Amino acid sequence: MTTASHPAQHHVMGLTLHNTALVLGWVFLAVGVLGFIPGITSNYGAMTFAGHDSGAMLLGVFQVSVLHNIVHLLFGAAGLYFARTGRMARGYLIGGGAIYLVLWIYGLITTSNMSADFVPMNAADDWLHLVLGVVMVALGLWLGRDAREESKGRAM
Repeated sequence: MTTASHPAQHHVMGLTLHNTALVLGWVFLAVGVLGFIPGITSNYGAMTFAGHDSGAMLLGVFQVSVLHNIVHLLFGAAGLYFARTGRMARGYLIGGGAIYLVLWIYGLITTSNMSADFVPMNAADDWLHLVLGVVMVALGLWLGRDAREESKGRAM
């Protein structure tokens, strides 16, 4: 295999499985923390632990609750942990992306009066979940070529 065709050499702007999972982990941690800061989260006093009736809005756009913020913190911590190896980072990106795609579908089918609606989400959250899901899965597959190539090389 030539160096020019090896996927490990195709890192655009430092995009590697490790870096991507690490950056996303820090972003999710920041979003989780920001969700608990009055002013950055508007209607902070209307935040509930869970449920569709939380009136708190991160950046005045995304509906959040205490549970929603905790999930962001945990997802961020997972990103930092799974960034340790290429294989784990690939799993985080693809698995996390799949979770966000499921959340997108969940947001589309639940309405605010359903008992299944325990995570406050609005249309902005739904669109963000779709974009996050598609981008994370795509990056995991695209950048994951490195991990697949390395494991193929060791098997030969």
